[in-house]
Amino acid sequence: MSKIISFINQKGGVGKTTSAVNTATYLASLGKFVLLVDLDPQGNATSGLGITSENIQSSLYEAMIDYSDVRRSIMRTDMEGLSIIPATGDLAGANVELVGEENREYRLYNVLRQIRTEYDYIIIDSPPSLGLLTVNGLVASDAVIIPVQAEYYALEGLGQLLETIDLVRQSLQPQLAIMGAVITMYDKRNRLARQVLKEMREHFPGYVFKAVIPRSVRVAEAPSFGQSIATFASMNPGAKAYKALAAEIISHG
Repeated sequence: MSKIISFINQKGGVGKTTSAVNTATYLASLGKFVLLVDLDPQGNATSGLGITSENIQSSLYEAMIDYSDVRRSIMRTDMEGLSIIPATGDLAGANVELVGEENREYRLYNVLRQIRTEYDYIIIDSPPSLGLLTVNGLVASDAVIIPVQAEYYALEGLGQLLETIDLVRQSLQPQLAIMGAVITMYDKRNRLARQVLKEMREHFPGYVFKAVIPRSVRVAEAPSFGQSIATFASMNPGAKAYKALAAEIISHG
């Protein structure tokens, strides 16, 4: 049975989608069967793997809202062992459409339980918010990874996010665990970045991944070519860091 992991941070621009895409890719490259779930209506994980709206016949929206067979929405990617459930703009309406529905927090849970035995890992790219879609992602997950940008405001909002995770654990998904935080956009030459990394490891001992994702132009460029860093620039330090992150995740069991 697969391990379902949500990448989550309500702050935008912290490398959440980049981390979800590249981690999923490297898990696949290490021989795992991986499903990436694009839960963000912006669809950046989808486009970042070279999938355009014209190629999508059925998306996560249809599976969650229309109860269509989720297997119709699964698309293979260019990476062997990696598939994706893409997102379209229709998913933005789900927050409103689900409000009056019974068990609305369990829609994604029910979708993924149909197929979780078919993969080693299911990686969820959550929206940059703490709305209903993100709650669906948390309820469906076994564990959470929090990308944290190595900058001044890194810890701002982290407390609120941890409170939300705790609320979900108390009332909806008692088995939800925090696998850890991963530091992104790290510049070792920057004293402030070094301080943020130090504070994170002091405040959350045992919950900060050893792998640290460096700031990299190549990592930022890769999605515009519809590729992960694994295929775009595999020798880049960012690529090596994401491969190390994937190996750490596997070591967690």
